[in-house]
Amino acid sequence: MPTPTLLLHGGAGSIRREAMPPAREKAHTDGLLEAVEAGKALLERGKSAMDAVLATVACMEDNPLFNAGRGAVFNAEGGHEMDASVMDGRNLQAGAVAGVSGVRHPVLLAREVMAHSGHVLLSGRGAEAFARKRGQELMPPDWFDDALRRRQWEKLQGSGKAALDHAEMIEDNDDPEDDHRYGTVGAVALDAQGNLAAATSTGGMTNKRWGRIGDSPIHGAGTWAENATCAVSCTGAGEFFLRAAAAHDVAARMRYGGQDLEAAATACIHDTVARLGGHGGLIALDAQGRWAFPFNTPGMYRAGWRTGASPWTGMYGPE
Repeated sequence: MPTPTLLLHGGAGSIRREAMPPAREKAHTDGLLEAVEAGKALLERGKSAMDAVLATVACMEDNPLFNAGRGAVFNAEGGHEMDASVMDGRNLQAGAVAGVSGVRHPVLLAREVMAHSGHVLLSGRGAEAFARKRGQELMPPDWFDDALRRRQWEKLQGSGKAALDHAEMIEDNDDPEDDHRYGTVGAVALDAQGNLAAATSTGGMTNKRWGRIGDSPIHGAGTWAENATCAVSCTGAGEFFLRAAAAHDVAARMRYGGQDLEAAATACIHDTVARLGGHGGLIALDAQGRWAFPFNTPGMYRAGWRTGASPWTGMYGPE
């Protein structure tokens, strides 16, 4: 019988033990554990993997420590444009939204796209109109604001540059509050019926322009789930994950190359993505409950749980 299992991430980047104040480390750990509990509670009640990843990611979207939902980074115009995607491993059903504003839970809207739109990906004002039609919770623009995110945005004003919110180029070493650098969030789960699901959500890059969209809402790049291989959620420099079709690369290595999950996930990050010059990481889970979380950055915020064990968290790379 399958063992219900959950794995999540909160971004990969310049996450170093020596730069992490104890209070900030605790806040981060508490946030990850809260998200684990949200998904774990549903899996323990026999709910689906899709239910679990939605609850997990929605919890992180409400936590301003993470760059998703409340606390999403600012774009070049001083607003928030959010992306999210979900995928069901049972039947390859998928839904996503890109460049949405005012939607409290983009990941829940992505689920609505999958189930009720007849489409896979909706963007911008059209996606927002669909959110209103489906009764999704909307919030005023300032609800998404966060003081750290604003400082990061102000630091890039006039530079013409965009940056991951956990990149070293937007750190303020004189401000200890800037020592928490979180990114894209995601979750993968296996339920008691043996089904896999994946979900990913992000505010994108600080100071992004021209409606930039990264890998998070793109199935095969930032998110993938199929029971025959694995469920994957990626985080990092999205342009590279798009070019590498990173999430599907893991599944393809398993399906066509015969690699196991650990080998496939590791090769994706340290070969496919790294060869292009990309940095980041991913979480992956297969139908046997085996998981992998490779990254080629100093750290990646992550947590996990499986039936019969206690939840765990991690953030730094190997010592």
